[in-house]
Amino acid sequence: MRRRASDLSGLPQPMATVEGFELVRVRLPLARAWASGAGSFSHRDSLLVRALLRAPAGEAEGWGECPALPAPSYSDEYTEEAVRVSERFLVPALLGGKLSSARQVASALFHVKGHPMAKTAFEAAVIDAELRAEGVSMASYLARASELALPPATAVPAGVTVGLASQLGELLDEVEGYVVQGYRSFKLKISPALGPPPPVALGAVRERWPEVVLAADANGAYEGLSPEEVASQLSGLDDLGLACIEQPLGEDDLVGHARLARLIKTPVCLDEALGSHGLVEAALELGACSVVNVKAGRLGGYLAAVRVHDLCTRKQVALRLGGMVETGIARAANVALGSLAGFNLPGDLSATGRFFEEDLAGPLMLQPDGTVPVPAGAGSGVEVDRAAIDRAACWRRFFRAG
Repeated sequence: MRRRASDLSGLPQPMATVEGFELVRVRLPLARAWASGAGSFSHRDSLLVRALLRAPAGEAEGWGECPALPAPSYSDEYTEEAVRVSERFLVPALLGGKLSSARQVASALFHVKGHPMAKTAFEAAVIDAELRAEGVSMASYLARASELALPPATAVPAGVTVGLASQLGELLDEVEGYVVQGYRSFKLKISPALGPPPPVALGAVRERWPEVVLAADANGAYEGLSPEEVASQLSGLDDLGLACIEQPLGEDDLVGHARLARLIKTPVCLDEALGSHGLVEAALELGACSVVNVKAGRLGGYLAAVRVHDLCTRKQVALRLGGMVETGIARAANVALGSLAGFNLPGDLSATGRFFEEDLAGPLMLQPDGTVPVPAGAGSGVEVDRAAIDRAACWRRFFRAG
């Protein structure tokens, strides 16, 4: 029997109370500097949220991560702002409402407009704590929240997003390193102004590794150009068999993306443009995309992401799962989300060690077949390294209920 997406009666119904939240700001050096149309950085400045929950079985804690970047380059959210809004508005709203379940987070924060990435961190932390107390995996929890009523996958295809490279040889060397590790899916960042021309870069990768799944991501770098101009610049991609080209135009240009989609053969995927369930519906109605990139942080939480997954699956729209250079805390939750049945394209789901020499949670291991196993343990299913968090922390504050 199919359930409405809002009917979560089949999920754990713990008699629990949230006793407090800890905010931890961490600064982690990247194993490799990151560059894309959404900004460049060599250190990851991130906000973590720890939820402390008291359940009948005892006390449990859970962790969430705000995927906002250090600067407002991907969206108008950024780490420092996430810290401020969490202190001043999100924590008081959640603790003042006697929160007892992750299902209540979105409604408790509804009156705080915007800030979906910060909100996602709190929802993820409460989900993790709730499920660790109940002994339920996050993959099972999200599958039961879906109206499809299908079991989650036990492994998901791994994928690597490769940042902008200044030289073609540098790009090919980086991709080769990941191929040797066992990755079989790649998304290359592209720009009209930075790095090798996209048809040259993607063409070279396709020629050397014809068997890999390949996609491109512009992060809106072609904003300001007409769809016809963009189609002319990117027409060389149409014969490369790409899974999609992601967000070529500006985030508010659904009509332009619909025009572009009619001018090129490569499927258009939207990311930054799809900040809500309603915007996904609008984009699909307009024909602005035939592939949807799902990011829990952009949508305001993992339960909201499940609703978008269900919408796209009903409409038989291709789905991929996006990432934001997160630590293992968020990537473990993303792997759980990516285990849902509707995700039919490889996403940004990489193994421990992809971004950081010392990660904060894991391990997430790459298998010989190019997949990452979905953690089966309670909550996110990975071990959070408290010592590593302590070493990376540059600020923290605990808020206790009552």
